[in-house]
Amino acid sequence: MPPRRPEEPRVNHRIRFPQVRVIDPEGNQLGVMSPDDARGHAKEFGLDLVEVAPKARPPVCRIMDYGKYKYEQSKKSSGSARTSSKTYRMRPNISDHDLDTKLRKALSALEKGDQVKLVMRMRGRERAYPDRWVEMMKEIISTMEDRLDRDMTVVQRPKAEGRQITTLLEPA
Repeated sequence: MPPRRPEEPRVNHRIRFPQVRVIDPEGNQLGVMSPDDARGHAKEFGLDLVEVAPKARPPVCRIMDYGKYKYEQSKKSSGSARTSSKTYRMRPNISDHDLDTKLRKALSALEKGDQVKLVMRMRGRERAYPDRWVEMMKEIISTMEDRLDRDMTVVQRPKAEGRQITTLLEPA
């Protein structure tokens, strides 16, 4: 049998304490009893006995469907870590209307909770004036801050990286 990971709770016959406090599926306390009696109650419900508070004395065990519990825990951990990132590319000589459209899409992505990466790609003679385009990107960020309903944070300030200027924004 593979070793148990420390964050996994003990289930059914792995609970080895002389006494445990038992909670039924509805959340009512059944009292302090031996693990054998607690497993008997769990069997009546057709569920598992799961240790939810191992550091408490006596340890607290809940009667629940362990498979469902594990599934919900995995959904919680993967759902909170998931942040989507949207990239919007533009050129230094972008028209006002096109810029407005890009900003509107970027703002809606920020309001949904996504990270936004703005990339300004330079070609030819545009590469001779990167400072001018960095300033333009700073103005774009200040315009976005004025239009956005909630706060946003600038994770990476505009900086020139080769043929492009990038900045990274996320909702606060």
